[in-house]
Amino acid sequence: MQSLSKRDRGVLYILMAGVFLSFLNQTLMNTALPSIMREFNITTALGQWMTNGYMLVNGVMVPLTAFLIQRYKTRNLYLTAMVIFATGTLIAGFAPTYPILITGRMIQAIGGGVFGPLMNVIVMNLFTSDKRGAAMGIIGLALNFAPTIGPTLSGFIVSNVSWRWLFLGIAPLMIIDLVLAALMLGNIGEQKFLKFDFVGVILSSIGLGTLLYGFSNVGTGDWTSPNVWAFILIGSLVTYGFVFQQTHTSVPLLNFKVFTYHNFWVAVLINVVLMTALYGGALMLPLYMQTVRGTSALISGLVIMPGALVTAMLSPTSGKLYDQYGARVLAPIGLGITFVGTVILSSLALDTPLWVPVVGQFIRQVGLVLVMMPIQTEAFNAVPLALMPDASAAFTTVRQVAASFGTAALITVYSLVTLAQKQAGHSLKVAEMQGIHTAFWMASLIIVVSGLLTLLLHKRQPSA
Repeated sequence: MQSLSKRDRGVLYILMAGVFLSFLNQTLMNTALPSIMREFNITTALGQWMTNGYMLVNGVMVPLTAFLIQRYKTRNLYLTAMVIFATGTLIAGFAPTYPILITGRMIQAIGGGVFGPLMNVIVMNLFTSDKRGAAMGIIGLALNFAPTIGPTLSGFIVSNVSWRWLFLGIAPLMIIDLVLAALMLGNIGEQKFLKFDFVGVILSSIGLGTLLYGFSNVGTGDWTSPNVWAFILIGSLVTYGFVFQQTHTSVPLLNFKVFTYHNFWVAVLINVVLMTALYGGALMLPLYMQTVRGTSALISGLVIMPGALVTAMLSPTSGKLYDQYGARVLAPIGLGITFVGTVILSSLALDTPLWVPVVGQFIRQVGLVLVMMPIQTEAFNAVPLALMPDASAAFTTVRQVAASFGTAALITVYSLVTLAQKQAGHSLKVAEMQGIHTAFWMASLIIVVSGLLTLLLHKRQPSA
């Protein structure tokens, strides 16, 4: 990795810590949900807003980041986002009622939506194109390790102390990062005094919000419910209106010219397909461990732990391999490994030894760590620095929608197969097992499609 000044290195590590804490907090809630539901005496549908509410606000914020990153200085934007995030965390930790808890989560999401896109822009500015892979590999420690360690950490905390420590334990770390940022953080890039696109904000908020809400409702309903299809339809139409408005205004909130760069749109397409398999498939393993096998949240988390550790260890290496070989070589190899791990998980049975899902998830994570950050870096390397805020916001927005769709799609597959098996006279556990099998096989097929899409990538060209 090229040498960095003390200022630039401080910027990188401070931002990395913020991204890690925000991504970690996103993944802590699923395991804690039963405890929260018991304490506040709420239904599962209400409880899902712990994650759905965060996802919706976060998804609405991301398109705004392209404007915010260019309009405000790096230091001021990061400090403001961290103050908002820490405030939401404290509100959630001390929440006396469930509505206040949800309010805290949504305030968190306002700040958290800024961190990821801001980090991408900073890295692209600090490093030349031939060194960005190594830098993004280090960032992968935060982006990849936090979501995989979250369920294990959450299971341990909930099993031993109150769920409130999921917030209160992280809050001091956020405050420390905030103090360090105030002392050390400098500004990266050139500040632009852009005009605020109010119409674009309204359209993107309504479009993405309703689209994500529709997908999130699939877990508690079905595609024929108005809470699903109506919101997805409205969200799709308004999002189309947002894209049309952005491509016909002189000062867009999000510059869609980034999609005219070949490797950017191909990398986005690969990421869309991969997210569908990744997030939907990731939901099936805890379902298998806790619902079908009846293990505790802690045991379920420990099954995922080896994969989380290998993700942390290999992230910097995958970045260096990207700098050396590029995504055209690395991505197919990683997807092939991911396919093998997913096929292993698709063969799970009621009496499968626990080491089998451990190995399957481990192999799956090895493959994913060789794909995720290289594909993202490939997308950003294809775009000039002047368009980097727009590229980062667009990539992140599309990824969130794809993840929501993937989760909804595989939940639907699982639910339909489980229902069919129950109607055929099979026991609930056997029916659920067959649903999980089918969902994992579907994820395997989607991974193959991702692999074929890598053939569309052009040989990378150095960007400014």
